[in-house]
Amino acid sequence: MPDPSPLGAMPGRDAPLPDALTGHWVDTTAPRATRPFLKLARIERPIGWWLLLLPCWWAAGLAAIAAGQPYPNPWHCLLFFIGAVLMRGAGCTFNDIIDRKLDAEVARTRGRPLPSGQVTAKAAAMFMVAQALLGFVVLLQFNRFTIILGIASLAIVAIYPFMKRVTNMPQFVLGLAFSWGGLMGWSAVFGRLDAPAYLIYAAAIAWTVGYDTIYAMQDLEDDVIAGIRSSARYFGDHTREAVALCFALAAILTGTAIWLVGGGPVAWLGFAAFAGHLGRQVTRINGATAPEALRIFRSNRDAGLLLAAGLALDAASRSLF
Repeated sequence: MPDPSPLGAMPGRDAPLPDALTGHWVDTTAPRATRPFLKLARIERPIGWWLLLLPCWWAAGLAAIAAGQPYPNPWHCLLFFIGAVLMRGAGCTFNDIIDRKLDAEVARTRGRPLPSGQVTAKAAAMFMVAQALLGFVVLLQFNRFTIILGIASLAIVAIYPFMKRVTNMPQFVLGLAFSWGGLMGWSAVFGRLDAPAYLIYAAAIAWTVGYDTIYAMQDLEDDVIAGIRSSARYFGDHTREAVALCFALAAILTGTAIWLVGGGPVAWLGFAAFAGHLGRQVTRINGATAPEALRIFRSNRDAGLLLAAGLALDAASRSLF
C-alpha cells in the first residue's frame, strides 16, 4: 500500500510527476524557475486542455453544419484552443491551492508544486489570476451572449474543488465545467443556445463522468486513506458497467444532436468511430492497473478528435457536392 505520509518519496523540481508525459520540455528545457508554475498549469499534461477543448470543437462543427458553412470558424477554433489552455491552467492552479493538503496525502499528487513546497500559495494565486485575465481577453473576442455564457461557467469552476469532500460524484461537477464548450461553440456562431447545443453539452458531461471515473481508478487506495470521494470508489465493482452507461448516454445524445442539425454520412462516420472507441475503452477497464487506467483515460483525446474531424469534414463535404 502506498505510504500516505507527505514525508514519503517525492519527486524533485525537475522530475516528471507520475501522470505527466515523460521527456516533456517542461521537465527538460524550460527555465528552472518557471517549471513549478508550468506544472501548476499542467502544461506537461496536455490531455486536460484537449478534453476541455474538444466539446468546443464538437459544437463548432455542429454549428457549421447547421449554418451551412463549409467548415467550423477557424478563428473561433483558435480562440477556443488558446482559451482552453489558459483556463484549464487557471482552474488546475485554483484546484491545487484548495487541495494542497489533500494532495500531500496521495502518492500521485504529493510531488505537485504546492504540497512539495516548490511554490507558495500566494505565488500560485497570483499565477492563477494572470492566467484568468488572459483567458478573459480571449473571451472578449466573442459575441456578447458568448461572453456572458463564458463568465457564467466560473461559478461551476469555483465549487468543483470542494465537491470531492461532499459528494461521491465530483466527476459530475467536473463534467458541468469541462463540457461548457459544448454551449459556447454553438453560441459563438448563432448568439443563442438551441437544442443541439444542449444535447452536445449533456453528451460531453456523460463522457466526462465516464473518462474521469477511469482516471480516478489510479488513486483508489490513497483516496480511501485520505477520505477523498470519487465515482470510482462509489461504483466499486460495478465501475465497468457505470462507465459503459455513461459512454452509451454520451453516444445517444451526440447522435441526436447530429440528427437535429441534419448531419450527413461523414458526420455519422465520425460518430461511429467515436462510439466504437468508447466501446473499446469499456472492454479494457476490468483489471486495469494504474498505468493502464491512465492510458485508457488519455485515449479519450483520440476519441474526441475522431468526432470533431467527422463533423468538420461533413461540413466541408457539403460545400464540395
